[in-house]
Amino acid sequence: MIQSGKVYLVVGVTDMRKSIDGLSLIVAETLEMDPFSEAWFIFCNRNRDKLKILFWDTNGFWLYYRRLEKGTFKWPTPNIDVSA
Repeated sequence: MIQSGKVYLVVGVTDMRKSIDGLSLIVAETLEMDPFSEAWFIFCNRNRDKLKILFWDTNGFWLYYRRLEKGTFKWPTPNIDVSA
């Protein structure tokens, strides 16, 4: 595992059936960021018991997966401005 310059929590819910291609598409199209940067992108599922971490290293992607047997991750919710 290499050190990263930045870490991004992708707030909200991510479908954990997505793999490298689907997650990198979220980074590129939804976040409008470069999935090939040195940043780590961390995704969480609806139940907050699974995480996936995606990052690019030299010539390929790394995809880490973590599943909790008990408990949940503390995960931020998206800030939505409904006052408009």
